[in-house]
Amino acid sequence: MKNFLISIKLTCILIILCGLVFPVLIAMAGKLAPGGGKGETVMAHGRVVGYANVGQKFTEDKYFWGRPSAVDYNAAGSAGSNKGPSNPDYLKTVQDRIDSFLVHNPGVKKEEIPSEVVTASGSGLDPDISPASAFLQIKRVAAVRGISADKVKTLVDSHVQKPLLGLFGPSKVNVLKLNVALDELK
Repeated sequence: MKNFLISIKLTCILIILCGLVFPVLIAMAGKLAPGGGKGETVMAHGRVVGYANVGQKFTEDKYFWGRPSAVDYNAAGSAGSNKGPSNPDYLKTVQDRIDSFLVHNPGVKKEEIPSEVVTASGSGLDPDISPASAFLQIKRVAAVRGISADKVKTLVDSHVQKPLLGLFGPSKVNVLKLNVALDELK
């Protein structure tokens, strides 16, 4: 009977801690995040055009392209392809992406293409690319838009996010924010 009472007390304490205190603390922490826990929206021309933490599909040459998505950027079905690096279907998909990138970016050599440009992320919703991926696309974007490559490079440089505290994570560029800023360039 003694152990039964102890287990009932422990269960009640854990229900309060895990069912009430922890969720309230997480909700309060979310309120401190950008967007108040609802996601960081990106605005253009007075309207929401997307969320900064969810990848968007850009296929026009006048825009920087993000990382490919195995779920066609559907946030309701976040997932990867689950195909291994030796899967023939996966290898064909990657080769098709390489060929497409080379067609749209003349002068780029296959060896220069960062892997993230042709491989989907585990979530299929990665909103960021590396600065190297962005720099590789500057020539195409500048030519299509009829603006100098130096002006586009300056814009890319201003959108490079450094690692947290200079230590944690890689440098990255948010594709949606960069493309919105590109549209606002005069």
